[in-house]
Amino acid sequence: MSEASKHRLMLAIACILAAIYLFPLYWMYVTSLKSGSAMFATPPGLFPSDPQWSVYTYVWETRDMGRYMWNSLVIAAGSVALIIFLGTGCAYVLARYRNRWVDVGLFLILMLQVLPASLLITPIFVGFSQLGLLSTPRTAVIIAIAAKSMPFYVVLVRSTFMSVPMELEEAALVDGNSRIGAFFNIVLPLARNGILVSGILIFMQAFGEFVYSKSMIQNIELQPASVGLNSFMGPNTNEWNNILAYASMYVTPILAIFVLLQRRIVSGLTSGALK
Repeated sequence: MSEASKHRLMLAIACILAAIYLFPLYWMYVTSLKSGSAMFATPPGLFPSDPQWSVYTYVWETRDMGRYMWNSLVIAAGSVALIIFLGTGCAYVLARYRNRWVDVGLFLILMLQVLPASLLITPIFVGFSQLGLLSTPRTAVIIAIAAKSMPFYVVLVRSTFMSVPMELEEAALVDGNSRIGAFFNIVLPLARNGILVSGILIFMQAFGEFVYSKSMIQNIELQPASVGLNSFMGPNTNEWNNILAYASMYVTPILAIFVLLQRRIVSGLTSGALK
Protein backbone atom coordinates (compact mmCIF):
# COMPACT_ATOMS: atom_id res chain seq x y z
CA MET A 1 0.00 0.00 0.00
CA SER A 2 1.38 3.38 -1.01
CA GLU A 3 1.96 6.23 1.43
CA ALA A 4 -0.91 8.25 -0.09
CA SER A 5 -3.29 5.30 0.31
CA LYS A 6 -2.28 4.90 3.94
CA HIS A 7 -2.96 8.58 4.57
CA ARG A 8 -6.40 8.33 2.92
CA LEU A 9 -7.21 5.23 4.96
CA MET A 10 -6.18 6.91 8.22
CA LEU A 11 -8.24 9.99 7.28
CA ALA A 12 -11.28 7.81 6.56
CA ILE A 13 -10.91 6.02 9.89
CA ALA A 14 -10.54 9.36 11.70
CA CYS A 15 -13.69 10.71 10.02
CA ILE A 16 -15.67 7.59 10.96
CA LEU A 17 -14.53 7.78 14.59
CA ALA A 18 -15.32 11.52 14.71
CA ALA A 19 -18.81 10.87 13.32
CA ILE A 20 -19.44 8.16 15.92
CA TYR A 21 -18.19 10.42 18.70
CA LEU A 22 -20.20 13.47 17.58
CA PHE A 23 -23.43 11.67 16.68
CA PRO A 24 -24.94 11.85 20.22
CA LEU A 25 -24.36 15.60 20.19
CA TYR A 26 -26.04 15.88 16.77
CA TRP A 27 -28.93 13.69 17.93
CA MET A 28 -29.45 15.90 20.98
CA TYR A 29 -29.88 19.02 18.82
CA VAL A 30 -32.08 17.25 16.26
CA THR A 31 -34.38 15.62 18.81
CA SER A 32 -34.85 18.91 20.65
CA LEU A 33 -36.49 20.29 17.49
CA LYS A 34 -38.88 17.38 16.92
CA SER A 35 -42.56 17.34 17.81
CA GLY A 36 -43.96 14.77 20.22
CA SER A 37 -45.05 12.35 17.50
CA ALA A 38 -41.81 12.70 15.51
CA MET A 39 -39.73 11.81 18.55
CA PHE A 40 -41.35 8.38 18.86
CA ALA A 41 -41.61 7.66 15.12
CA THR A 42 -40.28 4.33 13.83
CA PRO A 43 -37.80 4.42 12.23
CA PRO A 44 -36.59 7.71 13.71
CA GLY A 45 -35.88 10.53 11.27
CA LEU A 46 -32.38 11.93 11.00
CA PHE A 47 -33.75 15.40 10.29
CA PRO A 48 -36.82 17.13 11.81
CA SER A 49 -39.47 17.59 9.12
CA ASP A 50 -41.12 20.43 11.05
CA PRO A 51 -38.55 22.04 13.39
CA GLN A 52 -40.10 23.30 16.62
CA TRP A 53 -37.86 26.30 17.31
CA SER A 54 -40.33 27.65 19.87
CA VAL A 55 -39.32 24.89 22.29
CA TYR A 56 -36.15 26.81 23.13
CA THR A 57 -38.08 29.94 24.05
CA TYR A 58 -40.57 27.89 26.04
CA VAL A 59 -37.88 26.07 28.04
CA TRP A 60 -35.85 29.24 28.63
CA GLU A 61 -38.85 31.12 30.02
CA THR A 62 -40.67 28.38 31.93
CA ARG A 63 -37.52 26.93 33.50
CA ASP A 64 -35.93 30.30 34.30
CA MET A 65 -32.82 29.07 32.58
CA GLY A 66 -31.06 32.43 32.65
CA ARG A 67 -30.78 32.15 36.41
CA TYR A 68 -29.52 28.58 36.25
CA MET A 69 -26.88 29.47 33.65
CA TRP A 70 -25.72 32.45 35.68
CA ASN A 71 -25.30 30.28 38.77
CA SER A 72 -23.29 27.73 36.76
CA LEU A 73 -21.09 30.54 35.44
CA VAL A 74 -20.50 31.95 38.92
CA ILE A 75 -19.57 28.54 40.34
CA ALA A 76 -17.29 27.60 37.43
CA ALA A 77 -15.55 30.99 37.26
CA GLY A 78 -15.12 31.13 41.05
CA SER A 79 -13.62 27.63 41.11
CA VAL A 80 -11.16 28.40 38.31
CA ALA A 81 -10.12 31.70 39.91
CA LEU A 82 -9.50 30.03 43.28
CA ILE A 83 -7.57 27.15 41.71
CA ILE A 84 -5.36 29.44 39.61
CA PHE A 85 -4.67 31.71 42.59
CA LEU A 86 -3.67 28.89 44.93
CA GLY A 87 -2.40 26.23 42.53
CA THR A 88 -0.06 28.20 40.28
CA GLY A 89 2.50 28.84 43.00
CA CYS A 90 2.27 25.24 44.17
CA ALA A 91 2.90 23.96 40.64
CA TYR A 92 5.90 26.28 40.27
CA VAL A 93 7.47 25.10 43.51
CA LEU A 94 6.99 21.45 42.57
CA ALA A 95 8.55 22.13 39.16
CA ARG A 96 11.60 24.00 40.42
CA TYR A 97 12.45 22.31 43.72
CA ARG A 98 12.46 18.66 42.79
CA ASN A 99 13.56 15.80 44.99
CA ARG A 100 12.30 12.40 46.06
CA TRP A 101 9.93 13.74 48.71
CA VAL A 102 8.42 16.25 46.29
CA ASP A 103 7.73 13.39 43.86
CA VAL A 104 6.11 11.38 46.65
CA GLY A 105 3.98 14.36 47.66
CA LEU A 106 2.97 14.94 44.05
CA PHE A 107 1.95 11.31 43.70
CA LEU A 108 -0.16 11.52 46.86
CA ILE A 109 -2.03 14.65 45.81
CA LEU A 110 -2.55 13.16 42.36
CA MET A 111 -4.25 10.17 43.99
CA LEU A 112 -6.90 12.56 45.31
CA GLN A 113 -8.04 13.03 41.71
CA VAL A 114 -8.96 9.35 41.53
CA LEU A 115 -11.54 9.61 44.31
CA PRO A 116 -15.07 10.22 42.94
CA ALA A 117 -17.14 13.17 44.12
CA SER A 118 -19.86 10.81 45.34
CA LEU A 119 -17.36 9.33 47.81
CA LEU A 120 -16.10 12.70 49.05
CA ILE A 121 -19.42 14.48 49.39
CA THR A 122 -20.37 13.03 52.80
CA PRO A 123 -17.21 14.04 54.73
CA ILE A 124 -17.10 17.37 52.90
CA PHE A 125 -20.75 18.09 53.71
CA VAL A 126 -20.24 17.24 57.41
CA GLY A 127 -17.05 19.30 57.63
CA PHE A 128 -18.58 22.32 55.88
CA SER A 129 -21.64 22.08 58.11
CA GLN A 130 -19.49 22.20 61.23
CA LEU A 131 -17.53 25.17 59.85
CA GLY A 132 -20.72 27.04 58.96
CA LEU A 133 -19.86 27.22 55.25
CA LEU A 134 -23.24 25.86 54.21
CA SER A 135 -24.80 29.21 55.07
CA THR A 136 -23.15 30.41 51.83
CA PRO A 137 -23.73 27.31 49.69
CA ARG A 138 -22.29 28.60 46.41
CA THR A 139 -19.04 29.44 48.17
CA ALA A 140 -19.01 25.97 49.72
CA VAL A 141 -19.46 24.37 46.28
CA ILE A 142 -16.67 26.52 44.81
CA ILE A 143 -14.28 25.44 47.58
CA ALA A 144 -15.27 21.77 47.16
CA ILE A 145 -14.71 21.88 43.39
CA ALA A 146 -11.39 23.68 43.87
CA ALA A 147 -10.22 21.06 46.34
CA LYS A 148 -11.23 18.24 44.00
CA SER A 149 -9.67 19.74 40.85
CA MET A 150 -6.53 21.23 42.41
CA PRO A 151 -4.33 18.10 41.92
CA PHE A 152 -5.33 17.96 38.25
CA TYR A 153 -4.38 21.61 37.76
CA VAL A 154 -1.11 21.33 39.67
CA VAL A 155 0.07 18.34 37.63
CA LEU A 156 -0.74 20.02 34.30
CA VAL A 157 0.76 23.41 35.13
CA ARG A 158 3.84 21.81 36.72
CA SER A 159 4.63 20.31 33.32
CA THR A 160 4.35 23.76 31.77
CA PHE A 161 6.74 25.30 34.29
CA MET A 162 9.19 22.45 33.77
CA SER A 163 9.30 23.33 30.06
CA VAL A 164 10.48 26.89 30.89
CA PRO A 165 14.32 26.91 30.99
CA MET A 166 15.77 27.71 34.40
CA GLU A 167 18.53 29.70 32.67
CA LEU A 168 16.00 32.46 31.96
CA GLU A 169 15.27 32.82 35.67
CA GLU A 170 18.95 32.76 36.54
CA ALA A 171 19.60 35.51 33.99
CA ALA A 172 16.80 37.59 35.52
CA LEU A 173 18.29 37.09 39.01
CA VAL A 174 21.69 38.23 37.74
CA ASP A 175 20.04 41.35 36.28
CA GLY A 176 18.72 42.25 39.74
CA ASN A 177 15.29 40.67 39.83
CA SER A 178 14.13 38.90 42.96
CA ARG A 179 12.85 35.34 42.79
CA ILE A 180 9.27 36.67 42.88
CA GLY A 181 10.07 39.26 40.22
CA ALA A 182 11.59 36.61 37.96
CA PHE A 183 8.49 34.48 38.44
CA PHE A 184 6.03 37.22 37.50
CA ASN A 185 8.11 38.86 34.76
CA ILE A 186 9.72 35.85 33.08
CA VAL A 187 8.18 32.50 34.02
CA LEU A 188 4.50 33.37 34.29
CA PRO A 189 4.21 35.02 30.83
CA LEU A 190 5.92 32.01 29.21
CA ALA A 191 3.57 29.60 31.03
CA ARG A 192 0.34 31.48 30.31
CA ASN A 193 -0.81 29.12 27.53
CA GLY A 194 -0.49 26.08 29.78
CA ILE A 195 -2.30 27.86 32.60
CA LEU A 196 -5.05 28.92 30.18
CA VAL A 197 -5.52 25.38 28.87
CA SER A 198 -5.69 23.96 32.39
CA GLY A 199 -8.14 26.67 33.42
CA ILE A 200 -10.39 25.96 30.43
CA LEU A 201 -10.45 22.23 31.15
CA ILE A 202 -11.34 22.85 34.80
CA PHE A 203 -13.95 25.46 33.83
CA MET A 204 -15.71 22.95 31.57
CA GLN A 205 -15.66 20.37 34.34
CA ALA A 206 -16.93 22.83 36.96
CA PHE A 207 -19.65 24.19 34.65
CA GLY A 208 -21.20 20.73 34.54
CA GLU A 209 -20.68 19.84 38.22
CA PHE A 210 -23.70 18.17 39.80
CA VAL A 211 -22.95 16.15 42.97
CA TYR A 212 -21.70 18.97 45.21
CA SER A 213 -24.34 21.44 43.98
CA LYS A 214 -27.21 19.00 44.43
CA SER A 215 -26.09 18.14 47.97
CA MET A 216 -25.13 21.58 49.31
CA ILE A 217 -27.42 24.07 47.54
CA GLN A 218 -30.99 23.72 48.70
CA ASN A 219 -32.12 27.20 47.63
CA ILE A 220 -33.45 26.88 44.07
CA GLU A 221 -32.41 30.48 43.37
CA LEU A 222 -28.73 29.48 43.72
CA GLN A 223 -28.75 26.12 41.97
CA PRO A 224 -26.74 25.67 38.72
CA ALA A 225 -28.04 24.41 35.39
CA SER A 226 -26.96 20.82 36.06
CA VAL A 227 -29.36 20.63 39.01
CA GLY A 228 -32.04 22.38 36.95
CA LEU A 229 -31.74 19.69 34.28
CA ASN A 230 -32.24 17.03 36.94
CA SER A 231 -35.56 18.65 37.89
CA PHE A 232 -37.03 17.37 34.61
CA MET A 233 -36.60 13.77 35.67
CA GLY A 234 -39.49 11.83 37.15
CA PRO A 235 -41.25 8.46 36.99
CA ASN A 236 -43.42 9.56 34.03
CA THR A 237 -40.96 11.72 32.10
CA ASN A 238 -41.85 12.02 28.41
CA GLU A 239 -41.02 15.61 27.43
CA TRP A 240 -37.73 14.61 25.83
CA ASN A 241 -37.72 17.50 23.37
CA ASN A 242 -37.86 19.97 26.29
CA ILE A 243 -35.14 18.08 28.15
CA LEU A 244 -32.87 18.03 25.12
CA ALA A 245 -33.58 21.68 24.34
CA TYR A 246 -32.47 22.51 27.88
CA ALA A 247 -29.38 20.31 27.45
CA SER A 248 -28.60 21.97 24.10
CA MET A 249 -28.65 25.45 25.63
CA TYR A 250 -26.58 24.16 28.53
CA VAL A 251 -23.89 22.57 26.34
CA THR A 252 -23.66 25.22 23.61
CA PRO A 253 -21.71 27.84 25.65
CA ILE A 254 -19.02 25.27 26.46
CA LEU A 255 -18.77 24.27 22.79
CA ALA A 256 -18.52 27.94 21.82
CA ILE A 257 -15.71 28.53 24.31
CA PHE A 258 -13.83 25.55 22.94
CA VAL A 259 -14.23 26.69 19.32
CA LEU A 260 -13.22 30.28 20.06
CA LEU A 261 -10.15 29.29 22.08
CA GLN A 262 -9.10 26.22 20.12
CA ARG A 263 -5.90 27.85 18.85
CA ARG A 264 -4.78 28.74 22.33
CA ILE A 265 -5.71 25.26 23.53
CA VAL A 266 -3.61 23.65 20.81
CA SER A 267 -0.77 26.05 21.59
CA GLY A 268 -0.96 25.13 25.27
CA LEU A 269 -1.01 21.42 24.50
CA THR A 270 2.04 21.64 22.27
CA SER A 271 3.96 23.81 24.75
CA GLY A 272 4.00 21.02 27.32
CA ALA A 273 0.86 21.72 29.37
CA LEU A 274 -0.39 18.14 29.08
CA LYS A 275 2.80 16.10 29.09
